[in-house]
Amino acid sequence: MLLGIDTGGTFTDFVLFHEGRMRIHKVLSTPHAPEEAILQGIRELGVPLEGLRIVHGSTVATNAVLEGKGVRTALVTNRGFGDLMTIGRQNRSRLYDLQPPPRPVAVPPEAVVEAATRTHADGHTDPPLDTGELEAIRRRIEAIDPEAVAICLLFSFLDEGEERRIAEALGGARFVCRSSEVLPEYREYERAVATWLNASVGPLVSGYLGRLEGAVAPAALQVMTSDGGTLPARRAGRHGVRLLLSGPAGGLRGALFLAESAGEQRLMTFDMGGTSTDVALLEGSISLTTEGHVAHWPVAVPQVEMHTIGAGGGSIAWIDAGGALQVGPRSAGADPGPACYGRGGAEPTVTDANLVLGRLPADAALGGSLRLDRDAALAAVGRLGARLGLPPEQTAAGIVRVADEHMAQALRVISVQRGHDPRAYVLVSFGGAGGLHVCSLAERLRMSRAMVPLHAGVLSALGMLVAPPQRQASRTVVRRLDGLDEGEAEALVATLRGEAQRALSGDGIPPSAQHFEVHGELRYLGQSSTLTLPWQGVAASAEAFHAAHRRRFGHRLDHPVELVTLRVTARGESTPLSLQGERGEAGSPRPGSAKVWGLDRVPVYSRSELPEGMEIAGPAIVTDPVATTWVEARWRCRRDAAGNLLLWREEERPLAGC
Repeated sequence: MLLGIDTGGTFTDFVLFHEGRMRIHKVLSTPHAPEEAILQGIRELGVPLEGLRIVHGSTVATNAVLEGKGVRTALVTNRGFGDLMTIGRQNRSRLYDLQPPPRPVAVPPEAVVEAATRTHADGHTDPPLDTGELEAIRRRIEAIDPEAVAICLLFSFLDEGEERRIAEALGGARFVCRSSEVLPEYREYERAVATWLNASVGPLVSGYLGRLEGAVAPAALQVMTSDGGTLPARRAGRHGVRLLLSGPAGGLRGALFLAESAGEQRLMTFDMGGTSTDVALLEGSISLTTEGHVAHWPVAVPQVEMHTIGAGGGSIAWIDAGGALQVGPRSAGADPGPACYGRGGAEPTVTDANLVLGRLPADAALGGSLRLDRDAALAAVGRLGARLGLPPEQTAAGIVRVADEHMAQALRVISVQRGHDPRAYVLVSFGGAGGLHVCSLAERLRMSRAMVPLHAGVLSALGMLVAPPQRQASRTVVRRLDGLDEGEAEALVATLRGEAQRALSGDGIPPSAQHFEVHGELRYLGQSSTLTLPWQGVAASAEAFHAAHRRRFGHRLDHPVELVTLRVTARGESTPLSLQGERGEAGSPRPGSAKVWGLDRVPVYSRSELPEGMEIAGPAIVTDPVATTWVEARWRCRRDAAGNLLLWREEERPLAGC
């Protein structure tokens, strides 16, 4: 019995799979204590805990970073590098702002301890730490009395010995993280940030997961990681920095899984939830990046490559100082939520606008149980409209158009700006609000095909059920490929493979069930940025890099290629699921109808009642318990055997799965 749980900003989603059948459920999130919503949902589902395996996407680490609420953390670094976290890279988010607002200091000077040791670029340490220096560090940490300690020494990825000695000297009374364990790669600032983030959120994550694991015992609890894999909860508490994109990674796993049933691999996805929208581009697999950001912090641990904006169903519409209509990034969240939730919200949101327009039927029940208050939505949108001199319906249409443009621009960032033509991809929408905007976004990007997967409103939770257990091992190399022989490279790959294998075996996955992938981060000599490619050996990888550089940037150089980092991923078997949507009865269903602004009454279909292969011509509405799809005029829709909705412009050919 499998249960996927995705904690979002507005709803907590549940997908239960047992004996070939699937049940879905939603409850309002409880941000102050996420486990309360989880336990409530489990009770309402009536799930026995014995024999249950839970995979959970947690937002505890993410929220702590975004809100600056990590625990007080000390930093141990080399003498003379105490300002490492404060100086950073000297990047400016607003290049021409001569008076940028000051950022809070991550580690104040009084919480920094400098160690009198130095590992050099060739790997030798001079001077090594002696007993007196280790005791001095221990006493200084005791005087600071932090809840967590981050240790980041120069070139510790070459020799972790000094970091280990410091950690051992500090004992086990505090949460201690070593950079050589968190991210054994070059670039001391990014490594320090990753280690500090891991330390500052670690006690919060481990405490939360410990409470949750105890509350759901004897069920087995696993946690979704930012790279699209899973970790046992007992280990995930030590790896909080690897959980920052826990929920969104589940959505990409689910999108890939269900798109395969439609015969599609080239996907542009957008996950529109209550507070934000995540967009990504997939070419048959999940792309990872080590150049992601959370808030203004660089996060160099591998995570799914996506772009996030503050535009969701709960995003609040407002008027700026110039009188222009804006949407987001501020959100109504789960409490009080949009005005139409009837929980005290008074500001107009994107969900309120869709309800006023009629695209979200007034009798819809979000999450299957939350009844909507159209009068409250009309009042909230009307108050904003009065300030603009517009009636409520026109104001609502403006709110939706602004939100659509925000999301379309995010999709352009991950496609057009990186040399990809959106017209060659299928737009896959999920999240509770995604289906209401999918046709409009496709139009804006001149895309002709789209898909709203089965159970799109809970796809992140569904994706967690098919996510494999996964561990990674990496090492910075920084070697020219023309000076690296195949034997050296193979030996390093074997070492990393052994590390990843042992880590996954420690999670209970036998070596016979493990699969491995090797990637290299490559660049031209003299460049600072890298491209990540499958490692094919020294000579083949060099040629592959030249070709990838030409595809990405339009040219190749006659320069030596440099291997910066090797990374090995050990992956267990994914849980085999055979999904089958509820089949409607043969013949044409009898749709209801709804009044949509600017149109006559349009048909409203229940997705579960649609027979396989039946075509719907827009404008139309398709509902299910956790999502609503708005099929615009000039678009057609068909349900496939798995329950996915396949959409295409009338003048174009449908998806292969049609």
